[in-house]
Formats: sequence, structure tokens, C-alpha cells
Amino acid sequence: MLKITKPVWLFLLFVLGLVLWFPAFGESFYIELMTNIMIIAIFAMSLDLLVGFTGLASLGHAAYFGIGAYCLAIFFGPSESFSIWVALPVSLAGAALAAFVVGWIAVRTSGVYFIMLTLAFAQMFYYFFFESKHFNGDDGIFMFAKPEVNIGSLQLMDLGDEVTFYYFTLGVLVAVFLFLVMIIRAPFGQVITGICVNESRVRSLGYATRRYKLVSFVIAGTLAGLAGFLEAAHAGFITPSYLGWHESGTILVVVILGGIGTFYGPIFGAAALVLLEDFLPDLTDHWKLLLGGIIILVVLFLPNGISSLSGKRFRRRVSIPSLAHTDKK
Repeated sequence: MLKITKPVWLFLLFVLGLVLWFPAFGESFYIELMTNIMIIAIFAMSLDLLVGFTGLASLGHAAYFGIGAYCLAIFFGPSESFSIWVALPVSLAGAALAAFVVGWIAVRTSGVYFIMLTLAFAQMFYYFFFESKHFNGDDGIFMFAKPEVNIGSLQLMDLGDEVTFYYFTLGVLVAVFLFLVMIIRAPFGQVITGICVNESRVRSLGYATRRYKLVSFVIAGTLAGLAGFLEAAHAGFITPSYLGWHESGTILVVVILGGIGTFYGPIFGAAALVLLEDFLPDLTDHWKLLLGGIIILVVLFLPNGISSLSGKRFRRRVSIPSLAHTDKK
């Protein structure tokens, strides 16, 4: 069973309070920077579901992030106005479909073969958009409008306003975090966590482990597409680089830096990496070497990631025999 200790909940609520208050005194640049951090955090949490709880190390997770963004840009980029109630399902459906196709093949492998297969598919998607003249190739696609959040003629919020978009992204971040916690605490979560610990034993109990891994893969891909949707809507511009292997590698570093198997760790990892990338270039032209050294030190002295500094981490208490009492699917 997944358990978050009371001190960790209190710490997370304290951080949430600070984030809610931040636009009251933060400059416009840093409000935008915080929005970027939250988008990256959503992206990283989706990967943590695979790496930390299902035991699937993917090096192609950026493909679904990019596809979610491209679906928004392709179908709604030229529009002067469009509804979020139409655009968001299109982006999520595109990312989910891509994740299903890749996952259906990839979950039949394991270990390094799974890693290389996800990487290969991601590169296929990358080169498709990179070489496609119809989608402007490496020049990318511009967005000319923000999604409209309306009910009939009533405007609920104006996403063209930076502060409004900040709070909208924060709401999505909290919703995704609670959704993932709910999944892991459900019988489905017990099964995929059991698969991470000992897949053969879970299979011997009668569970179709491939199906569970595929569902986890699709959920993670869909949430990555959600982050891609937010990124495209926020930046107003999308390029093939969003699907590249380096983007997948960066988001994996975020998960490791924050703490694998925590969900809140990737939030801290995203904040740490983005703030370091903003601060270090002012110190030296060789800031990437310095950033690499900091990441190495974190891995050496905080093997559980930055999240371990906040107290006791998420603990995955898995009793494999208890899986026999959950509903088999």
C-alpha cells in the first residue's frame, strides 16, 4: 500500500501555499518560469509512473509530450479562437493513441530491449515531424491564439493572461498528482507496483501483466501529452526538438534528481533543474559542466533524490500475496 506520511503532506501543503501566493510578489519573468517548472513537473510525474512504479525505463517518453503539443498546433494553430473543451481531448487522444501503439509492441520486451524500442519509436516520430514540409519541418508551428475556457458565452478564465495561465497550470498539476496517488493506492496500482518488484510472481497469481503494463504506459503517455498541450498553449510555438531523445533524457534526469517512485519528487526535480539552468549561466560560460557536477553529487549523497530532504519519502509497501485478493482483470 502506498502511504504518504503526515509530515510530508504538511510540507507539500506548505509548498503549495507558497506557490499560490507567489504571483502576488513575483515578477512577470519568474511567474512564467514557475509555469514552465509546473509543466515540466507534470511531464516528469507521468514518467515516474512508468519508471518508479511499473519498472519500465523509457527513453522515448518525450514522443507523447511532443505529439500532444503538435496535435494542438496542427489542428488549432491557425485558428484565431478555439475552445479548450475541443482542443484538449484532441491532444490527449493523439498522445494516448501513440502510446497505445508503441506500448502494445514495447511491453512484449524488457530491460535494454524495452529502452531501445521506446527510443527508436521516439526518433521515428521526431524525424517524421523534422522532415515533414507539411508541418514546417524544423521551423516548427506557431500558435496564433490561446485556448478559450468558456461555457456558452460565459468566459471562465482568460488563458492569455500570464497569471491566469499560472493558476490554471497549478490546478492541473495538483489534479494530476492526486490522480496518480489515487491510481497507485487502487488495486490496479498494487498490481503494477508488484510487477515492478517481481513480475514473474505477479504473473503466477493469474494476472495478465502485459495488459497492466500497457495500461500504465498509455496513462503515462496521455499525461505527457497533457504536459505537451500546456507547453504549446503557453509558449505558442512547437518544434520537433520537443520529441527528441535529449528531451526524454532530460526528463529522466528530472525524475532521478527529484526522487524516483514519489510523484512529488519530480516536482522538486523540475524546480531544481530549471532554476539551476536559469542561475548557473550567470556564473560561468561552462555552466553545463557545473550542472553535471551538481547532479552527480545529488546522486552520490542523496540516492533517493532531493525529495528525501523533506522527510520520509513515499514508501511503497507491497505485499505480493495480497494481490490475490484484488479483482483480477
